[in-house]
Amino acid sequence: MNPIVYQIFYYLSALIAVLFVFVPHEFAHAYAAYRNGDITAKYYGRLTLNPVKHFDLMGFLLCVLAGFGWAKPVPINPNNFRKYRRGLFETAVAGVCTNYVIAFIVYPLFLVVARFIPETSTALIYLKTFVELVFYRIYLISLSIIAFNILPFFPLDGFRVVESCTSPYNRFRLFLQKYGRYILLGLIIECFICNILVEATGIAAIQYLNILGFYLQWFAQNILGAPIWGFWDWIFTLF
Repeated sequence: MNPIVYQIFYYLSALIAVLFVFVPHEFAHAYAAYRNGDITAKYYGRLTLNPVKHFDLMGFLLCVLAGFGWAKPVPINPNNFRKYRRGLFETAVAGVCTNYVIAFIVYPLFLVVARFIPETSTALIYLKTFVELVFYRIYLISLSIIAFNILPFFPLDGFRVVESCTSPYNRFRLFLQKYGRYILLGLIIECFICNILVEATGIAAIQYLNILGFYLQWFAQNILGAPIWGFWDWIFTLF
């Protein structure tokens, strides 16, 4: 395949994947909050699958280019929850749980295309490659977004889980709330610096210094992804 065409397919598939990953993620947050008694997200028009309502330019571009990012945060008011801790916890985990379901569903679709669609013509090869990329990128980005969001740094979902399980005066929680965003920003910057240095020097070993990148790749694919690809690869050996 023409390398330029493949690059176009790669980034276009990533753009499509981001929509299928982030929109259900944010909708799940809004729906969970609504189910627990908070109508804030609905009031602001976020209880919807309309991607425009959830679009954040920087977060979307970062996800397309780097494999992790964010959408526009869903506004919630925990004081409206019928049960504060339960509502906060369910709203926090709703997004990543939805992404895991998406990854579980889309991986076998990738396998079907990869294994059973014949390459009998040039047009079919191009179509098959693009569809494979779309499904696989949805799978990978879903897992990457889960791994990213469960980090316990404010304002990620992982911090909201910590918040739901601790008192307002818990020192660990207060530390994460005060410094979490700076730690997260530092990890993101360090990730980009490592990627730039690898490209500039050709020294692949630099990637071992990429803390966030290594975590997202290793944890997402080998820990989060293992039950999914392990189960479906076993199922497909039966055919």
